Amino acid sequence: MALHKVVIEHLSHAHKINQLSHLIVLISFLLTFVITRTVTYLQNANLFSQNPTNPHIHHLVPGIILLLIAGYASISFWDNRKLHLIMSAVFGIGAALTLDEFALWLFLKDVYWEEQGRLSIDAVIIVLAILAITYLAGLVEISRRKSLPAAD
Repeated sequence: MALHKVVIEHLSHAHKINQLSHLIVLISFLLTFVITRTVTYLQNANLFSQNPTNPHIHHLVPGIILLLIAGYASISFWDNRKLHLIMSAVFGIGAALTLDEFALWLFLKDVYWEEQGRLSIDAVIIVLAILAITYLAGLVEISRRKSLPAAD
């Protein structure tokens, strides 16, 4: 079966069992982290131009803003399914941008390219594992419920 058909089938299944928001957070988090790291590596190698601003705005700043927007919108409009799914993506993006600079939180200085910067990658791996386990646990729980006999 073609990859795009597998993805579409999986998304359709996730939507049917109310796991779509978990999957959206997981995918948006992973894609944002990969894109962010790729762009920063290209900038560091002078293969991609940087927009020098004074002061330099780290990508954790828009990440925090996106997390605040997603949190507020999710609390305020929790019953709007379409907005809920959009905020799932916004949350995943904001979380990845923020955690990619986790070491900056700890050391309060730019250690992105230093040894301490590895803590950011470790934090992302831990959160990615938690997101994946949470999503998969939800799938397992749902399939377990389906296999239980109906109560009379």
